[in-house]
Amino acid sequence: MATKERFQNPVVGDDVQLRFYTYNSNNLAEVESIEKVEIYVVDDTLKSDSNPDGLRLVETIEEADVVTDATGQYHVTFSLDPTCYGIGNYVDVWHVNFRSSEPTAEISNYFRIYPDLWYTDITPVVYDFNFNFRPNRLRQGSKQYLMIEITPNIPTASDLQRYYENLAIVANVSISIEQTCGPCVPVESDLRLVVEEEVVPIREKNRAFYQLDTEDLDCGMYNVWFKLELGGNTYISDKMQLQIYE
Repeated sequence: MATKERFQNPVVGDDVQLRFYTYNSNNLAEVESIEKVEIYVVDDTLKSDSNPDGLRLVETIEEADVVTDATGQYHVTFSLDPTCYGIGNYVDVWHVNFRSSEPTAEISNYFRIYPDLWYTDITPVVYDFNFNFRPNRLRQGSKQYLMIEITPNIPTASDLQRYYENLAIVANVSISIEQTCGPCVPVESDLRLVVEEEVVPIREKNRAFYQLDTEDLDCGMYNVWFKLELGGNTYISDKMQLQIYE
């Protein structure tokens, strides 16, 4: 059973992880509490004047099951049980108390459950993927997300291209970073690694987001590369350069 992100094309039977971020004056900030998270399915047959969006409650996740990852960062994880969930559009409503003196706010987000991604052919997976990331220059002491883009390197405008795009969405992606120049570069190559095949957890379609904290990294040049595994194949990108400067 796989654990998928909100926009990572979850299917029935997967576990899905829904993330939630809260900011106050441009800074991540902790809220008073999250009372619950309600999961609704969009059911067109239920649309009416009193229910214009056609929402039907599927599951309620209680406060005790809301996980706090860090200040202002929360998530819930639940199983897409086939007895409750099916292919379609869903809304997750977060009941948030920003302050005890304020009324409870209801914040709505969405996700979609997709059909299984079956594919048959007489040949194995043979196409490649292109990787790119930005920003590639960070000032020392900054803490930013690197946005990694994965695109299939295959003929365009075809069902096959769309299929491979979907494969990239659901496949695990890992990142490695090694120091190549700076004040103290170890001779041994394995000691130059500051990040070694760390899975990139946050996914949005063909993008992945990895937060890099440069506070403890030396100024200089670094090699960055990515690994993607699918269909029994392992795809490793070229080494790309990242600069950390004063």
